[in-house]
Amino acid sequence: MKPSQFFALAILGATLSVTALAQPGPGARFGWNKDNTPGWTLMTAEERAEHQTKMRAVQTYEACKTLQNEHHQAMETRAKEKGITLRPPRRNGCDVMKARGILK
Repeated sequence: MKPSQFFALAILGATLSVTALAQPGPGARFGWNKDNTPGWTLMTAEERAEHQTKMRAVQTYEACKTLQNEHHQAMETRAKEKGITLRPPRRNGCDVMKARGILK
């Protein structure tokens, strides 16, 4: 094998290894961001971090739904005060976490 072929295979192998490690597996934590959290742009960075911490701490689907509903109501109130209409979430975070085995 030529050195250039060996080098190309080594790079390919390293790339595939890094890619495989970056893929979330079953039970991977769910991420919250502007694309999946209503009111994300209405929160401060501290509020976002606090929301993420609370969501990661829930253990059951019911607790998740309660926290999620409280958050949605608070963001809806904040949006109305600013004359903004919130878009609905693209998918339900609690359902995603349950499907991934994060919630009971």
